[in-house]
Amino acid sequence: MGVRRLFIALTVVALQTAFLAAGAAPARAEGRLDRVQRTGLLRVCMWPDYYAISFRNPYSGELQGLDIDMARAFAHELGARVSFVESGFPSFIADLLGDRCDISMFGIGVTAARAEKVAFSRPYLRSGIYAVSSQTHPRILRWDDLDQDGMVVAVQKGTFMDDYARRTFRKADLRIVSGPQEREEEVQSGRADAFLTDYPYGQRMLAFHQWAHLIAPESPVQTTPYAYAVAPGDPVWLDRVDRFVEAAKRDGRLEAAAARFRLTPIVARD
Repeated sequence: MGVRRLFIALTVVALQTAFLAAGAAPARAEGRLDRVQRTGLLRVCMWPDYYAISFRNPYSGELQGLDIDMARAFAHELGARVSFVESGFPSFIADLLGDRCDISMFGIGVTAARAEKVAFSRPYLRSGIYAVSSQTHPRILRWDDLDQDGMVVAVQKGTFMDDYARRTFRKADLRIVSGPQEREEEVQSGRADAFLTDYPYGQRMLAFHQWAHLIAPESPVQTTPYAYAVAPGDPVWLDRVDRFVEAAKRDGRLEAAAARFRLTPIVARD
């Protein structure tokens, strides 16, 4: 090594030693909370066809629902504006991991399979599984009539109802669908006898479809907590989301939003 190179190398080592001795630490990588606050933008993944949770009003085109209100409240706390990103149950994990959004807020059921890929906040809602059939269906009168020979039950791909039906139904045929309002179209057309859903969507069916018959099980079936989802590996961001959820429970914002959209029976208060 030449004298010049040796001098440069020794100088670099001396500077690094002085830097560390002064107690300086390497710059921390920017976390999601830092970025939201720096940019003033909170990107929220939502599904725009989830009645009472996150749905686009067919008359005004306005986004409405409990989680639309909660997303706006969270953005306000962060001093940011909110940008809604259309997503859905089959795609929200990829959207989070692909950095299309900072958080998913649309009544996402916490399942073991999902928890392996994303991080969940504390729960804010809980719902069991319900079924929707036709008022005039000759054979489906109660929950036990669903899983019978000859029955066709529709479920939406990627939902916890999909997971439940695949694990527990033994006699009925499952029709897996993915498009908006495809489950009810299958029942209305006669291609399916019933479809599985949760409390919010069941209320939508009763509100908008006179033909719909909501079937509740005799005892709750797979009551599932709903939570907000974020990409894993950022505990500071997850903690900030948790603090928002807890504050919204304490100060009444969650209860008020649930009451506006008739979801009070499924609020998680613990």
